[in-house]
Amino acid sequence: MNKQHKRVPELRFPEFEQDGEWEEKKLGEITSVVSKRNKKKKDFPIYSINNREGFIPQGQQFEGVDSKIRGYDTSLYKVINKNTFAYNPARIDVGSLGYSGELNNILISSLYVCFITDNELDDYFLLYFFNTFQFNKRVKDNLEGGIRNYLFYENFSRINVAYPNLLEQQKIASCLSTLDDLLAAQRNRLQALHDHKKGLMQKLFPQKGERVPQFRFPEFARDGEWVEKKLGEVCEMQAGKFISASDIFQEFSSNLFPCYGGNGLRGFVKSHNHEGLFSLIGRQGALCGNITLAEGKFYATEHALVVKPSSFIETKWLYWALIYLNLNKYSTGQAQPGLSVNLLEKVDIFCPSTIQEQQKIASCLSALDDSISALEEKIKQLELHKKGLLQGLFPSATN
Repeated sequence: MNKQHKRVPELRFPEFEQDGEWEEKKLGEITSVVSKRNKKKKDFPIYSINNREGFIPQGQQFEGVDSKIRGYDTSLYKVINKNTFAYNPARIDVGSLGYSGELNNILISSLYVCFITDNELDDYFLLYFFNTFQFNKRVKDNLEGGIRNYLFYENFSRINVAYPNLLEQQKIASCLSTLDDLLAAQRNRLQALHDHKKGLMQKLFPQKGERVPQFRFPEFARDGEWVEKKLGEVCEMQAGKFISASDIFQEFSSNLFPCYGGNGLRGFVKSHNHEGLFSLIGRQGALCGNITLAEGKFYATEHALVVKPSSFIETKWLYWALIYLNLNKYSTGQAQPGLSVNLLEKVDIFCPSTIQEQQKIASCLSALDDSISALEEKIKQLELHKKGLLQGLFPSATN
């Protein structure tokens, strides 16, 4: 019999290969609902659950506002202790499930379903099972409702889970936890790079009321103040052209060209209307003022302004300068914000007097952007690796 028809994973650690098939039970047989209420109105911290971090302080989830600040009655909220699972029955299909771990005496909305496991399961093994394709498929099969689907404990408890002995469970959880730690470290590093980039841009361009930046490369320290210009003096802005959505392909092939709209790459098309290196400004919608750098042969739609720099302006420097200007603040209209070329042409911009200084700034920021892109790709590959491990370390035959 093939492995895929047994309760045996495709990937198994060598020391467990002779241990036979995994046991299988319904979640209701190995979990128990807990529903302790905050009847004494204890001033415990209030938490929510999101699909990335699990348990998270409610104020952090909702921009500093939690149920206490709103004046809600928390007497019906549930008290969560250590080693407790909780999920939102209306959002479990998008991953709103968390594990409290060492968190103790916290509150969570009464809407959440909360449960603990018995001693047959390692909690972290089960938590990783909840991230698998196998579990997500069973969730979708058991949802009920009309406009909004729900998975209450009654249906949740019917879902089968296959599991090995505790030692193998712990080995699987440890393997995936190590990968999660690596991913967390890389994401923290990525955030640090983004913060560094933001701070660097603040120092490489003059602040309001200033004519020189806080940081200047030594070779340009004696070049004097930057020159004040209007945006219309340093570039020309021209709207792209309409193209039907039916003519835009989502998959790239050798005979297609990138197609850019106001918010970046939209897909690929059979023709192009520009060739070279240009900045594109999104001119309509919530993300108007979005800046994209397009190179080679490409198509720009009517939702983008193609920016052609003057002869004394370095193209890539202008790209970074446009990002720094935060053009979205010049948009007009509420229902459909937009940017007027006439208005943009009057925006003030300070420019280094030499192309060489512009090139140095652009090179510095572009190198940092390349590092960010490389790290983003590394994180993407690690996430794909984790996805593959999750699929391989759990049997596919769980019903």
